[in-house]
Amino acid sequence: MSVSTSQRTARVERNTLETQITVTVNLDGTGQCKLDTGVPFFEHMIDQVARHGLIDIEIVANGDLHIDAHHTVEDTGITLGMALAQAWGDKKGVRRYGHAYVPLDEALSRVVLDLSGRPGLIMDVDYTRAMIGGFDVDLFGEFFQGLVNHAKMTLHIDNIKGKNAHHQAETIFKAFGRALRMAVEMDDRMSGVMPSTKGVL
Repeated sequence: MSVSTSQRTARVERNTLETQITVTVNLDGTGQCKLDTGVPFFEHMIDQVARHGLIDIEIVANGDLHIDAHHTVEDTGITLGMALAQAWGDKKGVRRYGHAYVPLDEALSRVVLDLSGRPGLIMDVDYTRAMIGGFDVDLFGEFFQGLVNHAKMTLHIDNIKGKNAHHQAETIFKAFGRALRMAVEMDDRMSGVMPSTKGVL
C-alpha cells in the first residue's frame, strides 16, 4: 500500500491477492468523477457521491469479478475510506457533522455522519428487491462498512420510504454525498480549531 497527500487531496493504492485498487480524492473539488471498477451500477452510485459532495474522485479497481463483485466493492470502500481520512488530516477547522435528506420520486433517505474518529455504521434499509440489474444490494452494506472502518466516521443511513430499489440506493448515495460535503467543509469561525472538546478526533 502507498499513500500520498497534498493540501486536502490524497492518493491511496491498496493491493491484495483479490483486488488492486487506486483511489484519488480532492475534498475541495467540483464533483469530477473517473471510475473504472468493472461494476457499472456501483460506479453510478459513486458518481452520485462525487457530484453531490463536490468531491473529485478517481477510482481504478481490478478485482476478482470472475467470482463476483463482493471483494471489489468492499475493498473500494476500504480504500476510499483511507483516502478520505488522509485528505482531511487532523480535521482542524472542519464542520465535522453532516446530514442530508434526499428524495427521488417515491423514495426518501436520510444520512447523518460525524467525522468522530470512531468507526460506526447504523444502516436501516429494507430494499424492495435483492438485485438491481446484476448488482447484489447486500454489497452496499459491505461498501459502507469498509468505508467507515477506515475513514473512522460514524454513519447513520436510513431509507425512510421507497418502492423502487434503484431509487432507494440512489437517494442513499446522494444523501451521503451531501452529508459528506457538509462535514468536510471548512468553517471560517473554526479556523485552525479542533471541533471537539477532547482536542483530538
